Amino acid sequence: MIQSMTAFARGQAEGSWGTAICELRSINHRYLELMVRLPDNLHELEVPMRECLRRFIKRGKIECHLRYQPGDVSGSEITINHHLAEQLCKANETVAELLNQNALVKVAPVQTMEILRWPGILQMAEVDFELIEDAVIKLLEKTLQDLVSAREREGTELKQLFLQRLDSMKAEVAKVRQHMPDILKLQRERLVARFSEVKIELDAGRLESEILIFSQKIDVSEELERIDTHISEIRRILKHGGVVGRRLDFLMQELNREANTLGAKSTDVDTTRASVELKVLIEQMREQVQNVE
Repeated sequence: MIQSMTAFARGQAEGSWGTAICELRSINHRYLELMVRLPDNLHELEVPMRECLRRFIKRGKIECHLRYQPGDVSGSEITINHHLAEQLCKANETVAELLNQNALVKVAPVQTMEILRWPGILQMAEVDFELIEDAVIKLLEKTLQDLVSAREREGTELKQLFLQRLDSMKAEVAKVRQHMPDILKLQRERLVARFSEVKIELDAGRLESEILIFSQKIDVSEELERIDTHISEIRRILKHGGVVGRRLDFLMQELNREANTLGAKSTDVDTTRASVELKVLIEQMREQVQNVE
């Protein structure tokens, strides 16, 4: 099964250790890039959380945001850093005096909540990691399972889209193959008519030689065979699943190259139209392949 790299999942857990909310956002990326945001008092959990993320996700940019509210048994009493608060108040008074010396209107005093928002003013007791680490990791694993399920659901939709485009490409290839004998027949008729107009007797050997040169010039059998081969390989990859985004992206480049060659060799409207349609289908797939893990 293939996975999309775009998904979102949210999980919440509660216990005597407190309450934790985990949010995961996943978007496409060439490699695996992890961004873990934790409360200041839980930074020690970053390493095990990153290891957990790597077990579930192989490619994509993942944003993991954990919010934590300690419970009654985990030392949740809030204290104030009095020394830092005093220093902030003195600094505020000094700055206010300087401003008021040259101001017509006195500067309003700093509100209490503004002081409390200053980093380091509010302090909490050390968290007991033995109580919450297992709970947080379990929450992360559950949230990751939801994220992977969402990625798989979107991956299933992308697979159906790819298969539809591959069927359409196969049909265009069949049209070109079916039309090739008509192109050679039309060219033969054009040569006969051209020689008749200038009243030159047409030698059978010369005619066959011209037709042979023309058929070699417009021969696209190799291009059509390679397109068929790439289509079969893409179907095999989609059936096998796994981390296949880069391989699919490479095959999109190869398909586009064959479609361009097909258009370059075209001498009739139908083949040119088929080449354009193939490139449209390939581009539609290529855009979606960028989102496959």
